[in-house]
Amino acid sequence: MKFDVALDIQNQVYNILDVLEGVYFSHVVADNIICMRSIDSKARAYARIWSLPRIWQAGLGVEPHYIIEVLSQFFDKQSDENKIRTLIHELLHIPKTFSGALVPHKCFNKKIDKKSVEVIYKEYKRRI
Repeated sequence: MKFDVALDIQNQVYNILDVLEGVYFSHVVADNIICMRSIDSKARAYARIWSLPRIWQAGLGVEPHYIIEVLSQFFDKQSDENKIRTLIHELLHIPKTFSGALVPHKCFNKKIDKKSVEVIYKEYKRRI
């Protein structure tokens, strides 16, 4: 498996955060999100998010960071609209505390699923 920095995805994430500023994702520190593209990954996901746990933050003396990894063999084949939906889905895994932790798909009667992503996607489309 190979990894490359994905500046195109980074720009899409910045755009999503900019468009939805003040409504969703106001807790996300855009400069601390890094986007990568993996090639030949064995995973079956379109994308996934990686966190930097607090113990690593303390040991390295850095702030919380997240990596959004897109798996090229699946993500790149999607329509532009579904790419945005996928990135919104990954951003939803970042907790309001921006602590380096991750929010699971089901947590405190909230879900990260197609329905919740679609609500945010429709707001995104309305604002662009």
